[in-house]
Amino acid sequence: MENEKEKAVAAVSAENIYHLNGRVPLGKAIPFGLQHVLAMFVANLAPVLIVCSAAIVRDTGNHLTPAEITSLLQCAMFVAGIGTCLQLYPIWKIGSKLPIVMGVSFTFLGSLLMICTNPELGYEGMVGAVILGGIFEGLVGLSARYWKRFLTPIVSACVVVAIGLSLLPVGMDSWGGGTGSETFGAWYHLLVGAMTLIVCLVSRYLLKGVYKNLNILVGLVFGYVISAVFTAAGIAPMIDFSGITKTIGEVGYFSLPKLVFLTGHKPVFDIGAFCTIAIVFLVSAAETTGATTAVCKGTLDRDIKMEELQGSLAVDGFSSAISGCFGCLPLTSFSQNVGLVTMTGVINRFTILMGALILILASLFPPLGAFFNSLPQSVLGGCTVMMFGSIMYEGVKMMKDCEFNDRTMIIVSLAFCVGVGLTQTSGNFFAAFPQPVGDIFNGNAVAGVFVVSLLLSLFLPKQKTETA
Repeated sequence: MENEKEKAVAAVSAENIYHLNGRVPLGKAIPFGLQHVLAMFVANLAPVLIVCSAAIVRDTGNHLTPAEITSLLQCAMFVAGIGTCLQLYPIWKIGSKLPIVMGVSFTFLGSLLMICTNPELGYEGMVGAVILGGIFEGLVGLSARYWKRFLTPIVSACVVVAIGLSLLPVGMDSWGGGTGSETFGAWYHLLVGAMTLIVCLVSRYLLKGVYKNLNILVGLVFGYVISAVFTAAGIAPMIDFSGITKTIGEVGYFSLPKLVFLTGHKPVFDIGAFCTIAIVFLVSAAETTGATTAVCKGTLDRDIKMEELQGSLAVDGFSSAISGCFGCLPLTSFSQNVGLVTMTGVINRFTILMGALILILASLFPPLGAFFNSLPQSVLGGCTVMMFGSIMYEGVKMMKDCEFNDRTMIIVSLAFCVGVGLTQTSGNFFAAFPQPVGDIFNGNAVAGVFVVSLLLSLFLPKQKTETA
């Protein structure tokens, strides 16, 4: 029986998309891989745009030029592809062999903005902090066997639910037209988002076999076509096609990503900047632990292995250091794609490798990246709201496996009350503390939930099972 299963996986088959290993025909692997790229593409570039547009060049007070920012967007695609390849096919102990997609993280936004807008540190100080912080997290990951016992099942479950909760407003913001959009909530954003979601749901039930799990890609294509029609007909300005032309004018049709050491912005290594960002790398490690656990529980129906946790966190850290070497921001496991994996059951490493190679290819041909980046936010929102909710669902399933008693009730209740509550206060709850503390906890529910659940899990006395 075992030999028959191994032979089935070894053969080239479309059914292998539901197996971790095995060969899948390119005609099936490429569209499923492309679905992963489209699910995370805009979110992968958004943090780079936010941080690098605000960054100050050290000791000059000048900002990065538009051409430099365009090159950094190119690097963001490149390093996300490299990081994903490492997760899928490890080098030494760096990698988990799990279907995890890496991308530029929003978690670091507050701390990075604080560093890169400091004239004494600037963009160069930020890059140096990213490189050092990435190495730090990579070493923490490789030593996971020494601290994993403190990360109890209820802590992991709380973190996964918190990840899902933290992404819910992201999906709805996209549906409304994108954070900061002047046309947020316009009728055409809501209509196109709703139509996209309906097409995703309908195709999920109407398509047969493996094709039903391409429902997100079908929704994205449908939404893009409708948006293009609205734009061409003058009904609503959904797509800015001029971005593609502008990209070609700035960086050409083909361009290789540049190491930051070969530019005029060589990294500056400052211990204060490193300390500011090191704690956020620990929060990122908690998110990656939760995401990796969700993949194992949700798709492989088993607990995470030690070597998988070590490899996943090592990639999280060392790929962030690589990203810093290209002048870019830290990477983390993308929760959007964890949701896609758990919802579709498509876990094949070769298939997701196709997505990573598409990302790398897009980084070499800037117009291709600009085309992907023209995907309207409302289309993305219509596709992702259910994916984000599925992450929270996996966390609830993980909680179900924990023992429900008074101790568990206290951990869960306080973790979410404090962790999520901090993100919804009317003012700065940590106004009396150093700014980095507020940056970490006021805007990141995952950080608060992780810290509170971990401390309570460590220090609350364990109860003996009561008998009637």
